[in-house]
Amino acid sequence: MMRVDASVAVLDGDLTLANASQCLAEGEAALKQGVTAFDLAGVGHLDSSALSLMLSLRRRAEAAGSAIEFRNIPESLASLAKLYGVDEQI
Repeated sequence: MMRVDASVAVLDGDLTLANASQCLAEGEAALKQGVTAFDLAGVGHLDSSALSLMLSLRRRAEAAGSAIEFRNIPESLASLAKLYGVDEQI
């Protein structure tokens, strides 16, 4: 689901409630490896749990004194973020 290439974690596949816990664990491990960006270009089907994942990863990074960015956010996810009023946070 997630592979680390230098300081970028690349997500591939679906990002839904069914695998959100696994993605969070992989994301936390990636942060510990020094990842500063998450590339979402390879994400297929997604739901609102993708937003929860992104916000959780951002909070964890900030708690550790790091900043992260999200790249290639799918339009459907950007629309969800805007709908929920969290587009500024992702």
